[in-house]
Amino acid sequence: MYIASCVTTYPKNLRMKSKTALQLVQPSAQFELSYRKYIEELGNEERYPFPMDFPHEDFPALLTKLRNFELGIDLPEGFIASSTYWLVEGNELVGVSNLRHELTPSLRHAGGHIGLGIRPSCRGKGLGKLLLAQTLIKAREKGITDVHIHCYKGNGPSAGMIIANGGTLHSELVDGKDTVLRYIVLA
Repeated sequence: MYIASCVTTYPKNLRMKSKTALQLVQPSAQFELSYRKYIEELGNEERYPFPMDFPHEDFPALLTKLRNFELGIDLPEGFIASSTYWLVEGNELVGVSNLRHELTPSLRHAGGHIGLGIRPSCRGKGLGKLLLAQTLIKAREKGITDVHIHCYKGNGPSAGMIIANGGTLHSELVDGKDTVLRYIVLA
């Protein structure tokens, strides 16, 4: 199994000590190899955000599907337009976020605007906080003023990342067997 190096050190204030800058980018063919290695590294772990579950054997088709989701083209029933962003360091994909352009009643209940995930070998370095901050900028650019971000009650790192980005706990609810924390970040 390939493990990403993620050699950059990210102290709590996220000042980088590497010459390779982190960038939030649109999905592109340039990162195909790193994407495949990221998926391999995830193994059987539940994948976040949801586009990480899209078939990727035909990588150009995956890129087309992601672009179509952003444009609201050929969406499956019950889905809404959403933009996927990749956090990269050099040629390495280290995190993925997805921003829903609006909320259905179901997503307002449990799901929210933003889902994200960090590559397993890159976790614990503050990258989730950075990825969320960059995705919040994209939300504001799309005119979303009250950004709903939800996580499970037992997921302390996610709750901490949301709070660090200005999230205020709006409510808790039981969804099936899980308790969902519903935060709002005001633009």
